[in-house]
Amino acid sequence: QVQLVESGGGLVQAGGSLRLSCAASGRTFGGYAMAWFRQAPEKEREFVGVLIWSGGSTIYTDSVKGRFTISRDNAKNTVYLQMNSLKPEDTAVYYCAVGYWPPRFGYTVASSYNYWGQGTQVTVSS
Repeated sequence: QVQLVESGGGLVQAGGSLRLSCAASGRTFGGYAMAWFRQAPEKEREFVGVLIWSGGSTIYTDSVKGRFTISRDNAKNTVYLQMNSLKPEDTAVYYCAVGYWPPRFGYTVASSYNYWGQGTQVTVSS
């Protein structure tokens, strides 16, 4: 059973930075991808970015390109989301997720991912 544990959320002023962590356990992840989604109040869950475990390639949604970076620590089976130049519109609960690669329904689609973390709140004040 795959388990994902997120940490690192909090309150930050606009322009600041946060780093989220997602520690994964329960299997090896070759052939999988690890993604970050976010969900703001009264909005649908939104794709943020994905890291393809084999090779380490990353893909981001346009609104975070140049500001957010996904990286990993293979030894710790942990994926990070470094968020810089944060904006109030980045406020949301952030989730990490794991799914097969290539994804069945597309990498931006939440249902492509089989396992989810509990979420961590990120609040950016103006």
